Amino acid sequence: MSKNRPLSPHLSIHKKNFTAVFSIFHRFTGIGLSFGSILIVVWIGLLSLGPMYFSFYEKFISNLLFKIILFFWTLGMFYHLFNGIRYLYWSFGLGMSLKHVHLSGYIVIFLSIIFTFSIWYF
Repeated sequence: MSKNRPLSPHLSIHKKNFTAVFSIFHRFTGIGLSFGSILIVVWIGLLSLGPMYFSFYEKFISNLLFKIILFFWTLGMFYHLFNGIRYLYWSFGLGMSLKHVHLSGYIVIFLSIIFTFSIWYF
């Protein structure tokens, strides 16, 4: 056996498909929302323990890094929501043409950004 055999190109030769990228981000946002939900449970738990415990969490909330993480969690939440609705339409066979797939993808991005900024603005 020769050790100089070429390696398989695997994923490096494939063009990134529009729907594949949206599907990958849908999965990433689902994982991120799961971790964010753990933080929400901790927050509710600290609320129930009393003001002494909550003051520790309150210092953590005022941190700029936490607000940035929360902003992207909100963006991920809306992206996951709107992309999930898009997948539901696909389950019924609606919007499956290439034109509608691209249009609905841009609508998902647009709505996710608009809803995130509207939540953070108000």
